[in-house]
Amino acid sequence: MVSRAARSFHMSSVREQSEKVLEEMKEKNPYFGKYASKIAAVQQSSPEEFLSRLDSVEKEKQKPKFGPSQVERDYSELLKPKTTLATEATRDTSHRKLSDIMRIELIEDKSADDIKHLWLEYHKNKNVITAAIPVDQFNLMMCRAKKCPVFILPIPRSQGYEFIMLQFAANTVHFTPLLNYQVHKENAPECLNMTLFTECSDKGIVLMRGEYDTKVLNAQEAQCLANQVQLYYSQNNESKVHLLETFTKNPDKFKHMDIIEELNNLKI
Repeated sequence: MVSRAARSFHMSSVREQSEKVLEEMKEKNPYFGKYASKIAAVQQSSPEEFLSRLDSVEKEKQKPKFGPSQVERDYSELLKPKTTLATEATRDTSHRKLSDIMRIELIEDKSADDIKHLWLEYHKNKNVITAAIPVDQFNLMMCRAKKCPVFILPIPRSQGYEFIMLQFAANTVHFTPLLNYQVHKENAPECLNMTLFTECSDKGIVLMRGEYDTKVLNAQEAQCLANQVQLYYSQNNESKVHLLETFTKNPDKFKHMDIIEELNNLKI
């Protein structure tokens, strides 16, 4: 049981603190005089309530005044093992097939443009990202992926950047937050997987479908990663190829700020 002396000491301390805050308000707040009597009454009758109300006001002042506040990433989620993304296109961990998603016979007689249109329309209202990649770009991507199968990419966050690790395996590119990989190693769950379907390569295109974990990425962030994969693996950009090779062959010389600079230099 708390003694009467202890309670008295606590109340005395709180009252002294509230009186100090009250004096500061007199000096800093130009509207203090208008409400002085009401403020003083609350401070005298209940110093704890006075401090509690003041704390609430301060928290409200710190909130953004316009637009929604940016939600901070909950990194504690990364410490919890998650199940991998499992849909009709991702249950098989080997070479995934287009027939898992759609009936191939429906597009056999279609042109590349028609297939691309059907592919994009089919996924229009789904939580996935899609693309139709020219077969020459796909071939370059696979050739480069054999030499540099693992890489990291940045995505902008509210307080800087987060690094996402990627790895090519069969016809799929797996992504996981770098922090997640550091915790779970090879058991790190993916936040995005991009599957490259080659069934229409004879028509000059390869269909891409990317499925992402909405607890880790939004559609824009998933698309940002897909775009960067294309820029690093499917384009003949000297600085980006150099970063890929440095990361793979000379990791000690690789600088994380270089890939952030590459992202910042992108012209939209």
